[in-house]
Amino acid sequence: MTLLEKIKERQARVGVLGLGYVGLPLAVEKAKAGFRVLGFDIQKDKVARVNRGENYIGDVVDEELTRLVASGHIEASTDFDRLRECDVVAICVPTPLDRYKQPDLSYVTNSGKEVAARLHPGMLVVLESTTYPGTTEEVLLPLFQASGLKVGQDFHLAFSPERVDPGNIRFKTKNTPKVVGGCTPACAEVARALYEAVLEAEVFVVSSPREAEMAKILENTFRIVNCALANEMAVVCRKLGINLWEVIAAAATKPFGFMPFYPGPGVGGHCIPIDPFYLTYKAREVDYHTRLIELAGEINDAMPEYVVSRLQDLLNDQSKALKGSHIVLLGLAYKGDIDDLRESPALKVWELLEHKGARVTPVDPYCPSVRWNGETRATAELSADLLRGADAVVVASGHRHRVDYALLVEHARLILDAKNVVAPALKKSPADIAQLALL
Repeated sequence: MTLLEKIKERQARVGVLGLGYVGLPLAVEKAKAGFRVLGFDIQKDKVARVNRGENYIGDVVDEELTRLVASGHIEASTDFDRLRECDVVAICVPTPLDRYKQPDLSYVTNSGKEVAARLHPGMLVVLESTTYPGTTEEVLLPLFQASGLKVGQDFHLAFSPERVDPGNIRFKTKNTPKVVGGCTPACAEVARALYEAVLEAEVFVVSSPREAEMAKILENTFRIVNCALANEMAVVCRKLGINLWEVIAAAATKPFGFMPFYPGPGVGGHCIPIDPFYLTYKAREVDYHTRLIELAGEINDAMPEYVVSRLQDLLNDQSKALKGSHIVLLGLAYKGDIDDLRESPALKVWELLEHKGARVTPVDPYCPSVRWNGETRATAELSADLLRGADAVVVASGHRHRVDYALLVEHARLILDAKNVVAPALKKSPADIAQLALL
């Protein structure tokens, strides 16, 4: 039986390297489609939890994972020798930046080496980790061809970018369209068949992995630039005495030519603050300077300082100094109604507040604890006593659930709402809440 036949008959054994925000939901969807899935991770705790049917990712339904593990459709392991059992391998490992915003491909390279050591005829390998254009063909392909096997004939290699949006109620892995680029037409055909067997969405095939890699970079570059525009408008409108949130709502009534983006304390998550800088790195090879991307990054990176400066001015209006003040930081996650702290600007706000001498109490109903200064620190619960004892509250995440905003408004002395969630939650105008200030 050929690999294509195995995929169509759901007989292919699927391996997923990396059981994080991308890998675990992907493993679940492939198992739900009828494939037997073997997940790999170097973190023993994750592997043990998966094998117990314990979910730790918000976009995965607890009962589904438990059922799939019990039925034998999902299993996890730290033993990479078991890659030999797999017909298909999806690489879903982190691709972070270093302190100089240079790509760190060590996870991809190490995963590629593990696969290359067990590569066998008839195997399909798909890289899903976001990276710069050329990674699949320049980094992974040489590792695999060193075995003597030929791409497109003996094995297949493709890139298909993950499009996970944590907390998105409408679009999940199952119903989000997929982009696929194969190293050869045969590679693209097999990869397309795999995703068509799993997803309830279009699979769009491009001419090579480079186009697929670039598509993901373009998606997130579009977002970082527009986030920067919204953040810059927040600063300008504040100086001009204009309510930017009303401006955005008004502009969004236009049925064409405008897409609303909103300001905040910065941008977070694994995608927006990181992915565009993979292109910045790659563009240097062709002697091009991506000025717009770098400027957008600078504007967004400056927003935590702007939030602290705005709070400082608001306290000053009350004849208070930021130094020595007790500040409740409401919301640590990088976006609303999730527990994801990756690259969260709220953590940068916290760091700046403490640097300036403020005493910070973190509150986040989605994050009961957080690693802070090398220690695990519990977050506090929102209460009347906590609010009455604080000099100000900074709302840094857009949580629309699990937060009692009526309690907040009733007891807080000063509220700086960096996400404009307080007034809408109470169905009021910001002007009707005396102690409320927006960015």
